[in-house]
Amino acid sequence: MENLSTFPLAPEARLSIGGASYRFVDLPALFGAQLRSLPVVLRLLLENVIRNAEGSERDSAVQAIFAWLAHGTSEAEIAFHPGRVLMHDTTSTPALVDVAAMRDALAEAGVDPAALNPVLPVDVSVDHSLAVEHFARADAATHNLQLELRRNEERYRFLRWASRALTGVRIHPPGTGIMHTINLEQLASVVSTESRDGDRWAVPDTLIGTDSHTPMINGIGVLGWGVGGLEAQTVMFGLPVMQRIPDVVGVRLTSALPAGTCATDLALTVTQRLRQIGVSGEFVEFFGPGVASLSAGERAVVANMAPEYGATTGYFPVDEHTLAYLHATHREAAAIKLVETYTKSTGLWFDPEAEPRYTRVLDIDLAAIGMHVAGPRRPQDLLSYADTATALAALAFTPAHGPAAMPKHPVAIAAITSCTNTSDPALLIAAGLVARKAHRLGLKTPAWVKTSLAPGSPAAAAYLERAGLIEDLAALGFDIVGYGCTTCIGNSGPLTEPIRNALAAGSIHPVAVLSGNRNFAGRIHPDLDLGFIMSPPLVIAFALAGNAQVDLSREPVQIAADGTPVHLRDLWPSRAEIAAVLTIAAEPDDYPRAFALASRNPVWHGLIAPDSQRFPWDPKSTALRRPPFAAVTEASQLGCYRAYPLLVLGDDITTDHISPASAIPRDSLVADYLVERGDDRNDLNVFASRRGNWEVMVRAAFHSKTLVNLLKPDVPVAHTLHVPSGDVLPIFAAAERYRQQGEALVLIAGERYGTGSSRDWAAKGQRLLGIRAVLAVSFERIHRSNLIGMGILPLRLPSGVNPATLMIQPGDTVEVDAQADALAPRCAVAIRVRRSSGRIEAFEASAAIETQLEVQLLRAGGVIPSILRNTIARQAR
Repeated sequence: MENLSTFPLAPEARLSIGGASYRFVDLPALFGAQLRSLPVVLRLLLENVIRNAEGSERDSAVQAIFAWLAHGTSEAEIAFHPGRVLMHDTTSTPALVDVAAMRDALAEAGVDPAALNPVLPVDVSVDHSLAVEHFARADAATHNLQLELRRNEERYRFLRWASRALTGVRIHPPGTGIMHTINLEQLASVVSTESRDGDRWAVPDTLIGTDSHTPMINGIGVLGWGVGGLEAQTVMFGLPVMQRIPDVVGVRLTSALPAGTCATDLALTVTQRLRQIGVSGEFVEFFGPGVASLSAGERAVVANMAPEYGATTGYFPVDEHTLAYLHATHREAAAIKLVETYTKSTGLWFDPEAEPRYTRVLDIDLAAIGMHVAGPRRPQDLLSYADTATALAALAFTPAHGPAAMPKHPVAIAAITSCTNTSDPALLIAAGLVARKAHRLGLKTPAWVKTSLAPGSPAAAAYLERAGLIEDLAALGFDIVGYGCTTCIGNSGPLTEPIRNALAAGSIHPVAVLSGNRNFAGRIHPDLDLGFIMSPPLVIAFALAGNAQVDLSREPVQIAADGTPVHLRDLWPSRAEIAAVLTIAAEPDDYPRAFALASRNPVWHGLIAPDSQRFPWDPKSTALRRPPFAAVTEASQLGCYRAYPLLVLGDDITTDHISPASAIPRDSLVADYLVERGDDRNDLNVFASRRGNWEVMVRAAFHSKTLVNLLKPDVPVAHTLHVPSGDVLPIFAAAERYRQQGEALVLIAGERYGTGSSRDWAAKGQRLLGIRAVLAVSFERIHRSNLIGMGILPLRLPSGVNPATLMIQPGDTVEVDAQADALAPRCAVAIRVRRSSGRIEAFEASAAIETQLEVQLLRAGGVIPSILRNTIARQAR
């Protein structure tokens, strides 16, 4: 690339749509043929820096993006300015609680609390709180929604206060759908318009979301990705997303999916293949002629699982399928024309023959994709649908009390759930057709199976009804239970009585089957450590079998009443059948109409919320408490110190392990704490509903039956060893004793620490426990960012060093030399392990820090004190 310094912004670049004229950044006019060498995601970042940066900052960013082409990688940092922020209720609640507490801190510092307001539009969906308490009945959705509103009334009043007190915050009520489906069907414009310098501009629709599955919107060509709630707060209040120019993995797709396979099968294959090559935080972009064979719905399924394959994005550029989706969901004709004209004019339109430069390329032949499941404990563990029996047999489970009245690996939960698959109408239609054929053959679901259908939006009910499939689904127990994440995030409600009794007797090792995106042990339900992810129609089939240890490629799904074996091939719909029913069912008006009707939820709008600039905290509340870390006085945790390991953990520690979202166990210390304060032990709701109360959440930290603390493996759930005294204590109690004694704490872990959901409480809990640094073999991207946001230093252990080789014993301490003035992105940090015998082992870890902004946040003590000090300084000026 020749010298790009001080290039013109092409002020005359305009396009006209329906009589309206818009300025835009004309990338082809500015950069010519070399633009085609860039991945489309980097073209979008290029447009963003040109439009939002100025002078030398803009010039150096543009130079760096084109310099990336030489090696497919870069150490240069650029600023990304998204156009909007997307949140859900259980991430927005703690974020907005932080904002409310920050307003208090500002008022106490003599600053107008109203000075703290988001500068970007913030959309909040209320989709993560719905639990499957009622199922297999026509009124299940109504009853579950009523229960949700009663259980979460205080928290929802708070959200309504936030929407009144904070400018630009819009709350979408319970029942309107899952945030990513709402984004697809209602919010995303693909190309937006904005006012700049007194003129109208056409710009790409971009966003960040406080949920790791935000990349689902990449399926229709919108660039967006998931961040932690803490990083979202920095963006809400005016700071850009600072990032290293990303490596971009290109996935070349060829051919087309064969008959019988679904988008889910492709998504699970992509997950396994990308995890195999070690994707961790890179951008992924799909290219090649096979992309053109996939509908927007199918692309969204694949894009949704970006966090499961370790990527920041899973991007599909805009093409005719995008326009078709916008038509199908009733977008305005002028807006669709703007999308087409703009993307074709700016080099952002998909070219199936293009071969941009990528960091690495992975080839996938769509014609070779078979019917798959993933499990039984991780989404990247790909299996043929015929191999669940083999995988379960390898566990060698022996029932404690002989044969039971059900298989030893019964299907305990069968859930068509999650935005991952229920946002693609074709997948729900396919499930409905399997149900129709089974219903006509008189098949029934075994009584021990807990069934549920939770579509991504209420529009799904309309097209399933029009297709005549609601009755067939209901006949098998798959009545709609509501419009929320439900089982996918652990809000699965209680297991059936037969399963509970057999579990108590030790006669079964039950399994969940779901169309979600994650199946970590204990995530779906605290009592289930086995789960298989699969397509919605395959969920129906396994539900009918009632047995996860079955080979459905050979064995019958069920024996009909007349003795006829019914095989999967007898139930499975063809692509032509699905397409024909979809044509009958599809009605674009369903999308705005159903959303508008659900948005009018009278109970939600009847909630009385405070009308004040500061939130009035209730000292008796067990849902909302002002957090101590939202204070100007919070300081940096950097420095040179000796620390005790609070916990030593292995590989694949998920944010579910660190900060669970599922039901609060009745017999837990958290339950005892809540009951002591007046709550009903039989109606404690889920951990996620308590994220506004730091006192609950610090007690919930690391509350998982499946977590093994290598420091003392035999301790009870959520306990650890207080080394100086030798006492086994609840983790929060041990941490408090260390704090009182003036001792520093660290945590040691293995690979992929913090994988899973983008829970800022997974980092907040660790800060409240006094953890100053986490030493891990590797970190998942969002959790790493959240740790930094809370002022906790993430350190990558050197090659060959891991929890197993360290062999930390009680009495060993860790010395960390992380002086604030020496800290830099990816710098070496000296570590000394001082054994209880006095022997010292030294090595260098590397700071898992990517940008100078992250360095600044660690020096400030985290995101919140940084925002507070900046706001106070700005007001003083």
